[in-house]
Amino acid sequence: MEERLRLFLCEDDENLGMLLREYLQAKGYDTDLYIDGEVGYKGFLKEKYDLCILDVMMPKKDGITLVKEIRAIDTEVPIIFLTAKNMKDDILEGFKAGADDYITKPFSMEELVLRIEAIFRRVIGKRTKEQQIYQFGNMNFDTQKQILTINGENTKLTTKEAELLALLCAHANDILERNHALKQIWVDDNYFNARSMDVYITKLRKLLKPDPSIEIINIHGKGYKLIAPVNEEIEGAE
Repeated sequence: MEERLRLFLCEDDENLGMLLREYLQAKGYDTDLYIDGEVGYKGFLKEKYDLCILDVMMPKKDGITLVKEIRAIDTEVPIIFLTAKNMKDDILEGFKAGADDYITKPFSMEELVLRIEAIFRRVIGKRTKEQQIYQFGNMNFDTQKQILTINGENTKLTTKEAELLALLCAHANDILERNHALKQIWVDDNYFNARSMDVYITKLRKLLKPDPSIEIINIHGKGYKLIAPVNEEIEGAE
C-alpha cells in the first residue's frame, strides 16, 4: 500500500482550518492542523512533513517568522503560504524567507490541491532523475543533494535556489528565458512569481561571487545567462 503524504497546516481561522484539513484528508493527504505559529513550530519539531501550508497573519507567531524557523531546520520541505489579496509585501517577504509558492484568500480548495500536486510532481520528478553534478570554474554543484561547493566549502541550497541554479547550469553560456524558468519552477509566470525569481537570482549571484569567472547577467527582454567556464557535466556521479 502506498504511503500517504503528510501535510503541515497552520491556520488561525478555526473554521477555515478545519474545512481545509477535511478537504485535504478527503484528497488523500494526512493533514495536521495547528491554530497559531507557536503551536505550529512545536508540532513541526515533532513530526516529519512532506509539505507545509502556512497562513501569514497569525497570533503569537506570524507565518513569515514560522517560514524562517522551518527553513532553519529543513531547507527542502516545500512551503505554500496563504496571504490576503493584494498584500504584495507579504508575498515578497514570504519568498525571501524561503516559501515556494503562495495562494491568496479567498481561494478555491481545488486550486490549492492543484498547486500541491504541481509541487509534488516537481519534487518526485527530481528525486527519480539520475544525479547530475555540474562543474564550472572553481565550483561544483550537486543538483540532487542541492549542495554548491566553492573551494572545498559546501553550501546547502533551498529547493528553489537549487532548481533555478540547475536551470542556469543546463543553459550555461546560453540564454535561460525568463518565462521558461518561471513556468518550470513556479508554474505560473505572474508578477509575484517574477519578483520572487529576481530575489533568487540575487541570492545566487551572492553565492557565485567568490569565483570572478562566473557571472549571472540579465539579457534585456529575454531572461538570464550564466557566464561560466564549464568544465563538464557528470551524470550518475557519486
